[in-house]
Formats: sequence, structure tokens, C-alpha cells
Amino acid sequence: MDWNAWSYLIFGTTLVVTFLWIIVHFYRPKRKNKVEEPKYKMLDDED
Repeated sequence: MDWNAWSYLIFGTTLVVTFLWIIVHFYRPKRKNKVEEPKYKMLDDED
């Protein structure tokens, strides 16, 4: 494999890993609860 093939392979792998990390980060249950909490606070009656 020449230099161009290695650079495409490394770049593609980096993109896939970054994309997977973003998906895992934003769809963790702990984060989801933190993001959804203000919505439920806003809808909660204060009376």
C-alpha cells in the first residue's frame, strides 16, 4: 500500500470512530435524562 492508500484508510477510520463516539455520547441514558429534565420542569405545575 502506498502513502495515499494509508492516508485514506486512516482518515476514514478516524471519521467512523468520531461518528460512533458522537452517537454514543448523545444517546447515553444519563445524558438523555439531563437533556429531558428542563422540558419536564417547564411542564410541571407549580400550584
